[in-house]
Amino acid sequence: MLKLSIRTGLAILGISIATAGSADISTSSGAVSVSKIVSGLDAPWGFGFLPEGALLITQQNGRLLFAAPGESLQRVRGVPNVVDVGQGGLLDVMIPRDFEKTRDVYLTLATKQGRGAGTAVARGNLSADGRTLRNAEIIFEMASGSSGGRHFGSRLVEAPDGTLFLTIGDRGDRPSAQDLSRENGSVVRINRDGSIPKDNPFAMQAGAQPGIYSYGHRNAQGAAIDASGQLWIVEHGARGGDEVNRVERGVNYGWPVISYGRHYSGAKIGEGTSKAGMAQPVHYWDPSIAPSGMLIYSGKLWPEWKGDFFTGSLNSDLVIRLDRNGSDVTEAERWQSDETLRVRDIREAPDGAIWFMSAGNGAIYRITP
Repeated sequence: MLKLSIRTGLAILGISIATAGSADISTSSGAVSVSKIVSGLDAPWGFGFLPEGALLITQQNGRLLFAAPGESLQRVRGVPNVVDVGQGGLLDVMIPRDFEKTRDVYLTLATKQGRGAGTAVARGNLSADGRTLRNAEIIFEMASGSSGGRHFGSRLVEAPDGTLFLTIGDRGDRPSAQDLSRENGSVVRINRDGSIPKDNPFAMQAGAQPGIYSYGHRNAQGAAIDASGQLWIVEHGARGGDEVNRVERGVNYGWPVISYGRHYSGAKIGEGTSKAGMAQPVHYWDPSIAPSGMLIYSGKLWPEWKGDFFTGSLNSDLVIRLDRNGSDVTEAERWQSDETLRVRDIREAPDGAIWFMSAGNGAIYRITP
C-alpha cells in the first residue's frame, strides 16, 4: 500500500501531501509537472476529492478505497454487492457539493439483474474515519434485460439544481439505444434519492422510461457540467466516431442510426453521418481515442485554459485538451508520457491542479505548473 505522508511546503487541497517522484510534460503553456500521488491500484475506475486532502477511489473488483494523508490506503466497508464482469464492476464515485454537511457518497456499479447485470446508482453515508459506508443502498437501476459485460457507461455528475445525471451505455445491444422503453444508450436524470424528476422530457410519455434525459448514445464514459450548468459528455464510438456531445433534454444523438465511425469489421454503421431529428456531435475523433473521464477547467492555475475540456484516452495513452470557443470545440493538444498509460479518469482538484488516473499504471497523478 502507498503511504501518503505529510511534507511541508507543498500545499495540496489545503494540507501538505508527499509525492512519489515527478516528471515534466511539454504543453502549449510551457512545461507542467506530473507527480505520482497514489500507486498500487488494481483496475481503478474513478476517484473523488474529500475534505482535508483525502480521496475516495473505486476499483472494478468492487473495492472502494479511502486515501488520507499520513495513512495507508484503506478499504471502505459497506459497499453494495457488485457484479465484476467485463467492463462492469464498481465504477464511478461522486462526492456531492454538500458532503461536509451530509457525508453522502454516490457510487455507480454493475448490479445483478436475473442472469445479467445492469448499471445502478448507490448512495451511502461515509463514516467520520472514512472506513465505512453506512446504510448504503441502490437507489436507482436501469431496467433489466441486458446481458454480457460491455458498455455500462456509468459516469455520474451533479447538476446545479441538485439532480444527478448518469450515463448508461447501450450494453452491446445497439438497437436498444433508440428504444425509449429501455435506458440503454441514454443519459438518465434522477433526484438525490433516486426518484425521477417530474420535469424529465419523457416522464409523462406512455411506454418510455421516465428517467431518460437524452438517448441515442453508445457508451459515454466522461461527463462534466460547465459554468453555465450545461452538461457535456464524451462517448466511445466503434472503429472511429468517438464523440463530444452537448447534452440537451429529450434529444436523440443518433446511435446506431448515424455515426462517424465504422463497425470493427469495417462495415458501415446505420444510415451515414446525419439524419433529420438526430443531433450532431460538437466534435468527433476518427480514428478512435477511446475517451474516458472529462473535466471542464476553471482556469485557476492556467487562466488560458479556462472553459477548455480535458479527457483521457484508453487506447492511445494520452491526456487531451480541447479548446472551446463558444459552441465550437476543437482538439488543441495531446500530452503523452510514461504516466499517461490508459487514462481512465481526470478531475480538477479544489486548488486548480489537474489530477488523472492511469489504469495502465494503477496510479493517480497530479499536474501542476
